Amino acid sequence: MKFAHPHADLFIPEGSLWEAAARRTTHLCIAAHQDDIEILAYHGIAECFNTANQGFGGVVVTNGSGSSRRGSYANFTDEQMVQVRREEQRTAAIIGHYTFQAQLAHPSETVKNPSAKEVIADLSVILSAVRPQVLYTHNPADKHDSHIAVLLRTLEAVRSLPVIDRPRKIYGVEVWRNLDWLLDEDKVALAVDRYPNLSAALLGVFDSQISGGKRYDLASRGRQLANATFYNPREGDQADALNWAMDLTPLVLDDTLDLADYTLAYLDRLRQDVAERIQKYR
Repeated sequence: MKFAHPHADLFIPEGSLWEAAARRTTHLCIAAHQDDIEILAYHGIAECFNTANQGFGGVVVTNGSGSSRRGSYANFTDEQMVQVRREEQRTAAIIGHYTFQAQLAHPSETVKNPSAKEVIADLSVILSAVRPQVLYTHNPADKHDSHIAVLLRTLEAVRSLPVIDRPRKIYGVEVWRNLDWLLDEDKVALAVDRYPNLSAALLGVFDSQISGGKRYDLASRGRQLANATFYNPREGDQADALNWAMDLTPLVLDDTLDLADYTLAYLDRLRQDVAERIQKYR
């Protein structure tokens, strides 16, 4: 398996051949940074954990060189941070029993460039080999520029495949900006309450982020717990922890759909709901 960037890394925890790892992968996450996978796609990790007929694979598109750093990482260069984060992501792949972990090592500015065909080519090669049933990626209302760029490159790569080879389901999951604002009927509720110790262990691997000044481990778990409790005001909680996602599957069933129009329709429905609720009790 050859990728465009010379520092790209393909890690297969079990040591099998790439072809075998690809065949075993039913759930795939394409994310921008190291630790994004463990935040947004834990649903898929847990679904596949210790199962014989399902496998979870991860793809990190950028090199992660621009991360926050404090404490023991305060004086690390960008190159040192890239190496540390690569090893952290490999460790997460071992703990989570991933079928494979690809780190494509593209600079964020490259991914943000719509003409960067090498990024789309890398993703297309992986998707063609894996042909996952379920794909997790960033949601189009995220406020992180690199996340939106990765989503766009991912959508382009998926649309480059024959329809029969595309994922059956694609979920855009919350990371930077949650999706609690979606109408309940628009939310995809991904239960993330299985194997809580596994979830904690996976995020705990990323010491460069935690010690570097960002408590993603606590923040993401807190949001998941809050999602479950504040889901329905009239019923008991149906899960202990939830991630909200948008269903992006229509975007790969119909290539003519525009991502911005598709996303703004969610906002239009929220606007209408707010207006009608105020008017109802005025």
